[in-house]
Amino acid sequence: MSVKNETLSEQEQQELLEKYDPEAASRKLKGIMGMIAFVLLLSFSLFQLYTSIFGVLTAQLQRSIHLGFALALIFILFPARKKDRVHNKVAWYDIILAVIAIAVGAYWPLMIDELVNRVGRLTPVDFYIGLAAVILVLEATRRTVGLPITIIAILFMVYALYGPYMPGFLAHRGLELDSLIQTMFFTTEGILGTPLGVSSTFIFLFLLFGAFLVKTGVGQYFNDLAVSIAGKRVGGPAKVAIFSSALQGTISGSSVANVVTSGSFTIPMMKKLGYRKEFAGAVEAAASTGGQLMPPIMGAAAFLMVEFIGGGITYWDIAKAAAIPALLYFTGIWIMTHFEAKRVGLRGLKDEEMPNRKEVLAKIYLLLPILAVIILMVSGMSVMRAALWSILITVAVSAIKKETRIGFRDMIEALVDGARTALGVAAATAAAGIIVGVVTKTGLGLKLANGLLDLAGGHLLLTLAFTMVASLVLGMGSPTTANYVITSTIAAPAIILLGVPDLSAHLFVFYFGIIADITPPVALAAFAAAGVSGGEPIKTGVNSAKLAIAAFIIPYMFVLSPELLMIDTTWYYLIWVVFTALAGMMLIGAGIIGFWLRKLFWYERLIGVVSGLMLIYPEKITDIIGLGSFVLIIALQLLIKRNDTAETSPAS
Repeated sequence: MSVKNETLSEQEQQELLEKYDPEAASRKLKGIMGMIAFVLLLSFSLFQLYTSIFGVLTAQLQRSIHLGFALALIFILFPARKKDRVHNKVAWYDIILAVIAIAVGAYWPLMIDELVNRVGRLTPVDFYIGLAAVILVLEATRRTVGLPITIIAILFMVYALYGPYMPGFLAHRGLELDSLIQTMFFTTEGILGTPLGVSSTFIFLFLLFGAFLVKTGVGQYFNDLAVSIAGKRVGGPAKVAIFSSALQGTISGSSVANVVTSGSFTIPMMKKLGYRKEFAGAVEAAASTGGQLMPPIMGAAAFLMVEFIGGGITYWDIAKAAAIPALLYFTGIWIMTHFEAKRVGLRGLKDEEMPNRKEVLAKIYLLLPILAVIILMVSGMSVMRAALWSILITVAVSAIKKETRIGFRDMIEALVDGARTALGVAAATAAAGIIVGVVTKTGLGLKLANGLLDLAGGHLLLTLAFTMVASLVLGMGSPTTANYVITSTIAAPAIILLGVPDLSAHLFVFYFGIIADITPPVALAAFAAAGVSGGEPIKTGVNSAKLAIAAFIIPYMFVLSPELLMIDTTWYYLIWVVFTALAGMMLIGAGIIGFWLRKLFWYERLIGVVSGLMLIYPEKITDIIGLGSFVLIIALQLLIKRNDTAETSPAS
């Protein structure tokens, strides 16, 4: 395809990634330090595979070893300052920090008997090891994830230490420093808590699965498949971006990484056909961010949700519940890009710009591993086992053709790449553990939940609005995992206290934590897309938030009416809910873009948005009113369009 000449080079993609995604800004080491990093990364993956095959170690051992690997590698691969990255040399103090990190990670395995026997009592060595763990986690988080989550974790620890001096309902007895250190590293309520536990089991294996999928060339295949399906339609390249980004989300846990990899292919195509730079970037940013909302493999935070909700809920329950909201999200973007293309008069791709459909369909087998994950999880297999089998199936499927075959060297590279992508997640979940530890120890979660309810006067909609704002603010520059941990610990309980099902409340904060990536003023995914398109960043962010309007509406709807999450409903009512919700998204899309069969008048746009909201909310009366408005708007369009045609015809 001729458009491929306009795509970003690998170096340009990497530069963009490093600019907007701290996790991508690692050193490119060679020589002895390069070999040490390679061996540590490979050993990290082999340790994770070994424990997943032969049985996970006890919580403290599994998590502390995982943490030790991650911290040591972060100090070797990620410089203290961004400008030091160009030197590609490990500073002497980073080597010392890496050695201390290994000692911290090895402390539990070496001293487990003594630590268990003297539970609740810290020796001076215990104290300094625990203090080192806290400091190393904060610094590693700053280097890989950025300052926002690091500052939040520090503020929470300050709150724990200075409780008696806090105002009003926030006051508490306060913790001594040794008590705080004990909670942080010598219990499973702090750094070694549930978030890091999920990172050291489920998340790591799925990141490995993604690394093996990449080795088959599935990323490029997603693009080719998307072009084959949607390329020739009205405004085809934008629909290609939506389709390919939804698929890319399966193998990428990062909105920014998704934007840069698939956007370097789709954005030039959109610009070539006439889409504005800001709109082209917005389509890619909105679609790429939605990749984390798309089952069966959602963002890393979805794995945390299993542990945080508890009560026997499985990952498949969460993926199933998220299916209809994800469908509505991508349908909303699809509809609005379609109406925008019709409004501007954009065509699809020409035959010579299309890939060979037969060649594309001949590689359809590359999707088998993703299908296998779905089947395995539906069958009741544990998430870890499903991930392991999926990795094996990926290797087997890749062998069907020579060009996709994963050789021994590719397997080693996949293990190394998988471990590298896990470093930022490990740091973020460890820092999130600090926050959870403080919340648990001080009772802050219940205090803030009650404070939020008092502020909202006990009104559900106001509580949801405050929670949405908190999730969006926390999500600006913070990874989804850390954002979800904070909001699910602090904000979700307030919603649950008002009688909302746990799953609805947790998905609510999960959604807004993710779409913070496309919500101005700090919309990292939109800024990355603007870097590819050459558009203005804030305008791109505003456009992406407009395209993703469904993500701002749907969470309210599934809290008010859990049927959208397939909770306590019948299959025939579910079909009706999906039908009315899709019709609602069509009305909202037309109202926002201002075009359907023709350009809409202002009152038609207003009716469209209001009626669309009524249709998405699954109630009999609102559905009837919404469907009536749907028919009315179509009739108005056909009538006025016919009159315009009659007035401009030669006969008149």
